[in-house]
Amino acid sequence: MPESSQKLRITEIFYSLQGESKTVGLPTVFIRLTGCPLRCQYCDTEYAFQGGEWWHFGKIINEVKKYNTPYLTLTGGEPLAQKASIALLKQLADLGYKVSLETSGALDIQAVDPRVMKVMDLKTPSSNEEGKNNYSNLNFITEYDQIKFVICNREDYNWAVSILEKHKLTEKCEVLFSPVNLDGSASIVKDLANWILTDQLAVRFQIQLHKMIWGNVPGV
Repeated sequence: MPESSQKLRITEIFYSLQGESKTVGLPTVFIRLTGCPLRCQYCDTEYAFQGGEWWHFGKIINEVKKYNTPYLTLTGGEPLAQKASIALLKQLADLGYKVSLETSGALDIQAVDPRVMKVMDLKTPSSNEEGKNNYSNLNFITEYDQIKFVICNREDYNWAVSILEKHKLTEKCEVLFSPVNLDGSASIVKDLANWILTDQLAVRFQIQLHKMIWGNVPGV
């Protein structure tokens, strides 16, 4: 494999508690890649849009091995914006790690190793990036994966429910409804919980655990 395909631009690698998804609460190593083709209005990792440093796969793996956990998450930015991320995911799975990928769903997930748990964030209207959703990705979602919606208001909720029903998402995998995490957004947390219960949706309500503990700061 060419050397150029064995390196990635990395913003940070850190050890924390997983704040979302099926492995919430478990100690996890996060590999945050630099760059993203989307500009969601509620993005909480704008610092990863630019900068970063080039890391060869060997250096990444050596860093990951410093931590006593089998759980790894490749995140961003948008990890799949760097093509070499596909090869890294495979290498990490080959090493026996339990790997998850946090992706926007705007980029093709077909080539992602099936051992990797994909957490795909379908963009709601309030993200201002709804038009970037690549619905063909739903053909490559398995029961091992998860689909996430970030909900800002009732419009987002109604839209998410319509997508849920149109594509029969709960028959494909677990679905996450997550209230947006912004200053002044506390009311949406209770509203979303009540909407889910009123409509008896078969989805998982989730709040970002790491932000409850440490706030919205890098490296957690």
